[in-house]
Amino acid sequence: QVQLVESGGGLVQAGGSLRLSCAASGGTFSYGDMAWFRQAPGKERQFLTRISGSKNIIYYADSVKGRFTISRDNAKNTVYLQMNNLKPEDTAVYYCAARAAISGEYPYWGQGTQVTVSS
Repeated sequence: QVQLVESGGGLVQAGGSLRLSCAASGGTFSYGDMAWFRQAPGKERQFLTRISGSKNIIYYADSVKGRFTISRDNAKNTVYLQMNNLKPEDTAVYYCAARAAISGEYPYWGQGTQVTVSS
């Protein structure tokens, strides 16, 4: 059973940066497709970015392109989300997710980490 644990959230001023981490255990992490999502209060969960196991496929949502960077360290079973130039509208609970395939649903989710950006 794959387990994902996010960390690194917190309170930051607009224009600041945060780096989220997602540690994976219980699966063949290096072959898995990993992604970050977020959900703001009263809104649907939003896809942000994904990275393939081999790191050769990376996608970003337009809302974060140029500000957020996804990366992974397969030796540490960890995926990261570097967030720069944060805006108040980035305030949300951030989740990492994993799947074995490069398409389809993400069956594995972390518990989420809160990011709050003050204006």
